[in-house]
Amino acid sequence: MRAALALVLCLVLAAPAPAQQRRSPPPAPETPAPQQEAPPPPYEQQLLRLSEVMGALSFLRDLCGHKDGGEWRARMAALLSAEAETGPRKERLAGAYNRGYRGFELTYRTCTPAAELAMSRYFEEGGRLAREITRFGG
Repeated sequence: MRAALALVLCLVLAAPAPAQQRRSPPPAPETPAPQQEAPPPPYEQQLLRLSEVMGALSFLRDLCGHKDGGEWRARMAALLSAEAETGPRKERLAGAYNRGYRGFELTYRTCTPAAELAMSRYFEEGGRLAREITRFGG
């Protein structure tokens, strides 16, 4: 019985459609091919990490009373203007910044000695990354 049912289903599914349903669909409108993204620069990994560090500093500086988190956001905006010519690259860099910010936002509610230490280490790492990136420029 099952074999007969399976055979009937196969025949029904394989039957040609009525003539009115066999019309071909209208041609799709031509869309321009998406632009290929240029290959990332050799310092891309350092730039992504620097973006993440800047996000962390933006949060930590405000948390610890320095009130200059907006300055770090402005620096990130300047970096995006200078480096992110395409949407995907801009999204990657902004995503790294947001990861850095949110990582500490989820962990710290008040400024602690550990937050101060993290801030100090991020200043050192950010300086090192900036020097590495500028070496690629010439």
